[in-house]
Amino acid sequence: MAMNDFVPSLVVLAILALLGGATYLWRRHNNRKQALLMVVLALVMAFNVVVWTIPTPDAASSAAP
Repeated sequence: MAMNDFVPSLVVLAILALLGGATYLWRRHNNRKQALLMVVLALVMAFNVVVWTIPTPDAASSAAP
């Protein structure tokens, strides 16, 4: 159970770091292409977290004793 909570939390922290870095690049260095790619990567990672955390019908039946 601990790993199931740890990995999505770590990915969410990486998403926040990517978005912060993209904002920094966009405003300070005017590097729009790299900033946009970082935002796209953050969106892909967010979608992965959503997919990982959606409960499945098998998970509900295996949790019952």
